[in-house]
Amino acid sequence: MSAICFRGEPLHLTGEPPRAGERAREFTLHRFSPEEGVVEVTLADLPSKPRLLSVMPSLDTPTCAEQTRSFNARLAGYGDRVAAYAISVDLPFAQHRFCGAEGVANLVTLSDYKTRSFGTSWGMLVEESQLLARGVFVLDAEGTVTYAELVAEQSSEPDYDRALRALDELVPEAT
Repeated sequence: MSAICFRGEPLHLTGEPPRAGERAREFTLHRFSPEEGVVEVTLADLPSKPRLLSVMPSLDTPTCAEQTRSFNARLAGYGDRVAAYAISVDLPFAQHRFCGAEGVANLVTLSDYKTRSFGTSWGMLVEESQLLARGVFVLDAEGTVTYAELVAEQSSEPDYDRALRALDELVPEAT
């Protein structure tokens, strides 16, 4: 079982997150679209291109907000060669509002609020809080996990550089 903590206090995950080399696991998430309302999104709905999944407990916390802003800025040079997602249990409306206020345009927010499908399937659901653990996954165009980081201390940010180097391996011409 993966060991994580929050400010030194141990937390428990409901499963084991995928590791590099494994196939991406199924999930059902939701996003908000002003035109369509709340829309269901599954793994099959994601485009067949390199994908970055930035997973966090809640955008309403400073570390999660910074994680999203930082990935947003660092992903700008990739354009449409990659698809990037910020996944939390925040309501889709709140995610949409956060991204509008923060100018986040390079990540699509996806919410696991309804069934915790992602958290359960991907082993990222924290038993104590029912929030998602902080981590980053990079998937290739075929749906294989090529990079997986579960942040051991949940109050810390992920390793942005390592995650983007993994993405660069799939998109060598990225700037």
